[in-house]
Amino acid sequence: MKLRIGLAGVLAAPLLLAPAAPAGAVQDDCGQPVALHRNDFPAAPKVDNKFFPLIPGTKWVLKGTVDGEPHTVVTTVTDLTKVIDGVTTAVLLDEDFGPHRDLQEAELAFMAQDRQGTVWNLGEYPEEYENGVFTGAPSVWISGLAKARAGIGMLAVPAVGTAAYLQGFAPTIDFKDCAQVFQTGQHVCVATGCYDNVLVTDEFAPLDPGGGHHRKFYAPNVGVVRVDAIGDTNPEVLQLDKFKHQCPAGVARTRARAMALDVHGYQVSPNVYGHTAHAQQTLQASPC
Repeated sequence: MKLRIGLAGVLAAPLLLAPAAPAGAVQDDCGQPVALHRNDFPAAPKVDNKFFPLIPGTKWVLKGTVDGEPHTVVTTVTDLTKVIDGVTTAVLLDEDFGPHRDLQEAELAFMAQDRQGTVWNLGEYPEEYENGVFTGAPSVWISGLAKARAGIGMLAVPAVGTAAYLQGFAPTIDFKDCAQVFQTGQHVCVATGCYDNVLVTDEFAPLDPGGGHHRKFYAPNVGVVRVDAIGDTNPEVLQLDKFKHQCPAGVARTRARAMALDVHGYQVSPNVYGHTAHAQQTLQASPC
């Protein structure tokens, strides 16, 4: 499960990967990767995009169903950084729990924001579990390794009617995720409250048409508050149930889990993940 908590942008370089679409239209591809300009990123990651703020210590808990079964997805911004493809990224820990609170997937995601305000996705290390037991990590991708390329997690200035954009590309695992702005200015209510000026994106995978589309709802200064499935054979339908900033003890526990996952990745994926620098604690978490 990928919740890149991940849109017409204003960038130093053009971001039109496919022809612009009419307002409300949905495209079925998003073209080729755009160049990653490493010098366009700060030395220390700071992700403060209005629709995709990644403040260390922030925790989202989304609850709903995946393929008809109850699921809880917990995403936390750690105080770790990791250099990916020459860019210092913020490290997110994403954990998917099944109907019996059993861990089904644990993932590290690596995000960075350029100086124009666009958030980039530079890779993912997802581990899969069955009944809480590790079964493998077949979907690892890291920008700059094994022909994988970084993509856009959130554009600087989302607007309806602009081109679909690539979220990430890894040909060795048949991974290609795309998205485009679907709606803006929406009013959405979930368990944590009601939100105005919500952005809705439409996400899809051209290499997996059976996966349908996912609509993600981003509230300003919060992030993802809802996920809907459109035409998915294994639909994910989730809503934000809790949103908070962790206290120091919680930040430390999250860091420990993320560090353990990072270390395990070198054993599980020596040919890809094994070529990355180790994650380091360099960020300051916000107060709880």
